[in-house]
Amino acid sequence: MGKPTGFLEYTRELPPRRPVLERVNDWFEVYQDFPTHKVQYQAARCMDCGVPFCHTGCPLNNLIPDWNDLVYRDRWRDALRALHATNNFPEFTGRICPAPCEEACVLGINEPPVTIKLVEQHIIDYAFQAGWIQPEPPRRRTGKRVAIVGSGPAGLAAAQQLNRAGHNVVVLEKHDRIGGLLRYGIPDFKLEKSWVDRRLEQLIAEGVEFRTNVHIGADIPAEELLRQYDAVLLAIGAEQHRDLDIPGRNLNGIHFAMDYLTQQNRHCAGDVLNETEEISAAGKRVIIIGGGDTGADCLGTAHRQKAASVHQLQIHPMPPENRHPSTPWPLWPLKLRIEAAHEEGGVREWSVLTTHFSGDEEGNVKRLHCVRVGPKPALERMPNSEFYLDADLVLIAIGFAGPVHSGLLEQLPLKLDVRGNIETNGAYATSVPRVFSAGDARRGQSLVVWAIAEGRKAAHHIDQFLMGGSNLPV
Repeated sequence: MGKPTGFLEYTRELPPRRPVLERVNDWFEVYQDFPTHKVQYQAARCMDCGVPFCHTGCPLNNLIPDWNDLVYRDRWRDALRALHATNNFPEFTGRICPAPCEEACVLGINEPPVTIKLVEQHIIDYAFQAGWIQPEPPRRRTGKRVAIVGSGPAGLAAAQQLNRAGHNVVVLEKHDRIGGLLRYGIPDFKLEKSWVDRRLEQLIAEGVEFRTNVHIGADIPAEELLRQYDAVLLAIGAEQHRDLDIPGRNLNGIHFAMDYLTQQNRHCAGDVLNETEEISAAGKRVIIIGGGDTGADCLGTAHRQKAASVHQLQIHPMPPENRHPSTPWPLWPLKLRIEAAHEEGGVREWSVLTTHFSGDEEGNVKRLHCVRVGPKPALERMPNSEFYLDADLVLIAIGFAGPVHSGLLEQLPLKLDVRGNIETNGAYATSVPRVFSAGDARRGQSLVVWAIAEGRKAAHHIDQFLMGGSNLPV
């Protein structure tokens, strides 16, 4: 360990967020720069535990104590090597991962945990600035062809791994730009798309082929992939929206959160949208149904679009400010989480169930009708607790029910698990020979860090299937 007394000498410190009045008027990331020497102080807090539980908290099994020690010792290139050993895209996880590793940090038992995510981001940003991130094409090609359907974090991670193993990799994306969730699901104020673009430049230079506007199962029959490629990886995400089956759902002005977020990301990319189809919060009374990360993304977006007011509703009770006893260390804790968007305004409501919508004569939503509910698991309606909120725009952000079943999954056809996700064995292979799956399509709606981990594991098993063995990490 770099400094045995570091965790005693230094306190946890994070980069300050830009002032609210400044950041709600642009789409840039909310955090300010953080001096390198302060990052090294934070790395020095790592205790190099005998059993580093941060490893178990991280789906990628990142070598966290190793690169913390190297950062403290000013050995940045070695820190980068340790970081890239387990994570293809630390610039993504360092910005948008909720950091389960930090919640599992041993120091966090009785002190604020190590700022693992901060150190991770700083290593990769330092490396890009120093020009150390260069294409790493394979020395030889195997002649095997692999198609990856979907260009989100799982698909991109698998593509880079399989390409470096020497296979000819083609990534097929139904949208007009590469990146999947990274491109169109996460607002720019959390992840500026220049970080995605610079990594794509590396993958292209390494030999990965990308094809956009290719919708497998619609434009091209799914069976065509099996005729053209030796193996196929489905990394299509979990895009089947969870909906509200309540009266008034068909009124104008009620939209899925991801449709709303995607439009704004297109705006930020310079696209001109059809005004009649545009979803905007400008000057409107906005209600967000759902209290998770997607709901917070909608909240920050509505603030930047200058909504008249914003309410965010959550059906579950308000969590405690500190770790709940039901989720002891090193588990992911049940506790109140305050995102940057919550600092910017709006009203958060807890234990609220939406019962129906009402609208005007022209079919536009005007009110959202609610009732207070009790604690889990019953969520019983509280007597005489009905109320309503005026609304011009309602955004449904209650998650996803798995991959879309129509089209691709029907055409193969693939066996699904009890939750409607693509079923695979331990080698990420589906019920259809030569077809594999990874990421949200396989495990259900989850985190970007899980998607990258799944993409890497699937790449190992595909390489093993094609070659009889694999040197790619599991």
